[in-house]
Amino acid sequence: MQDHNAPPLNPLPAVVWLLVLPMLALEIVVAAGESGLVGGPTAIGWRAEAVQVLAFSPDMMRAMIAAHQYPLDGMWRLLSYPFTHASVSHALFCIVILMAMGKFVGEAFRWWAVLAVFVVATLVGAAAFTALPMVKQPLAGAWVPIYGLIGAFTWILWDRLRGAGRQRLRAFSMIGTLLAFQVIFGVLFGTGWDWAAELPAFLSGFALSFLVAPGGPAKLRMLLRQR
Repeated sequence: MQDHNAPPLNPLPAVVWLLVLPMLALEIVVAAGESGLVGGPTAIGWRAEAVQVLAFSPDMMRAMIAAHQYPLDGMWRLLSYPFTHASVSHALFCIVILMAMGKFVGEAFRWWAVLAVFVVATLVGAAAFTALPMVKQPLAGAWVPIYGLIGAFTWILWDRLRGAGRQRLRAFSMIGTLLAFQVIFGVLFGTGWDWAAELPAFLSGFALSFLVAPGGPAKLRMLLRQR
């Protein structure tokens, strides 16, 4: 029997809205400026200004570390870069994937665990970019923390397959497919170094799930005893 009181859309966990709404708000303002609806002629450059202010710069971070000086303008970029995007399509695609991954993980994890995966993956991605001296490009967009949530999503599938006594490697099919697509696109179109931040973010999301998932620490201890 159909439930006429059910909401038309599956509700998202509140923590996902906490992450998505700032992205949406910034994108609406920037897109309105680009289209000439607000801000006048100077609004066309709002996206470039947002990227300049919020994107993570590995060169800036390396210079800060070398000088042992950590101004706020450089430090906030460690967490702000997922909220600014290179284009409307970039932002919308990231937001849709973030909502999907956030909903799945948020239904299995507590709200603070979802936030922890997002934040840790964001920091790990920035650290990975900083650690590779050949990487010069800025880091912007929500793909890095999305990969962290994909890591948590993979952990959930891995745990369910383990509990059912089935082949646990099947849980890694999503990340394997994504990496294969990235290799293909890299060969065809010469994509940048984003994967160098995304892969560590995925690994951090998977590893952190052993600590923040319900029952995760106990399962980790059990696995360690089996070794």
